[in-house]
Amino acid sequence: MTSTILLQSGAAFVVAGLVSLVLTPLAIRSALRLGVLDRPGEHKSHVTPTPYLGGVAIVLAVTLSIALAAVVRGEASATLSQLLGILAIALGMAAMGLLDDLRGLPVVLRFGVQLLAGIGLWGLDVRVDLTGEPLIDLPLTVVWTVGITNAMNLLDNMDGLSASTATIASLWFGAIALINGQFLVAALAFAVAGAAAGFLRDNRPPARIYMGDAGSLFLGVMLAALGMLLSLDRGMLVTAAVPVLILTVPVLDTALVSVARIRHGISPFQGGRDHTSHRLVRIGLPVPVAVGIIALASLAHGWVALLVFRIDRLSALLLLGLTALFDLFFFALLAKVPVYDNSRGRDLFIGERGRERGRSPDA
Repeated sequence: MTSTILLQSGAAFVVAGLVSLVLTPLAIRSALRLGVLDRPGEHKSHVTPTPYLGGVAIVLAVTLSIALAAVVRGEASATLSQLLGILAIALGMAAMGLLDDLRGLPVVLRFGVQLLAGIGLWGLDVRVDLTGEPLIDLPLTVVWTVGITNAMNLLDNMDGLSASTATIASLWFGAIALINGQFLVAALAFAVAGAAAGFLRDNRPPARIYMGDAGSLFLGVMLAALGMLLSLDRGMLVTAAVPVLILTVPVLDTALVSVARIRHGISPFQGGRDHTSHRLVRIGLPVPVAVGIIALASLAHGWVALLVFRIDRLSALLLLGLTALFDLFFFALLAKVPVYDNSRGRDLFIGERGRERGRSPDA
């Protein structure tokens, strides 16, 4: 690994971070001037209108960083064209998210666009490649894309949570891509990490701005693509396990909420304060501590992913088994936290606003 490659990766992170740092305050002022605000509601925790448009700053930061990398690289390559194609798909997703933030879009339309995004990634040869059979791998690609995109969207339910998770996950994707010799993939990952990290300055508790669906859907598509871009060549086990481990936090949060809501007769698509973060706050933890614990969990799972990538198959199986048991144990504990009033089938947190700052309009 040469110093030039490390410099390019670091530059992608720094450029995206600086652009995000500069643009986020501008997004706050623009949102206030235009009235683009997330207003308090039944399933929301904040008590004052808070600016949206943070996602625009994230999107522009990643776009400018990748565009600069393309200019610096000079010559065209198949990988660079692929990364630009991914960026184009993610920009389309961000545009849909912005429309949803401003006007609201039907769930069917949102899922339809996400399905097209998954098919578009497949067309760019960004795909789940576990079996080599298109009839199996194409649906897996679409499910992974839609699943991770929505998981990141649902995770945007408390100040700083989605941005910190995206930062950590992208850094792990970038580190493994560097080790694996996928230098342009690493640059893309570090650009995403830098943009999310720069946004955190104004999004950490108490948040001055939210990323909205424009930001969370954009980050979701980018992370889904990064997971499929890793060409690990270590067999099906590692190929499947590494991206799943890095994104365990949003995946488990989505699973927890979906299972719990279905059990209590609540639609998985309605808003609610029953996510992992809300359950941690429910047992008495302050918001920054709850967000920090989830960030540490994301960091730890990324470390496990790196170990699985580096160690032998038998050791990887043992480590995966232990990690799965650990996750199931905490999943069961979190599932027992009382967040529903079974007699009414409603969220117990309704009427308790002000305890935490966060957002869950779609969660």
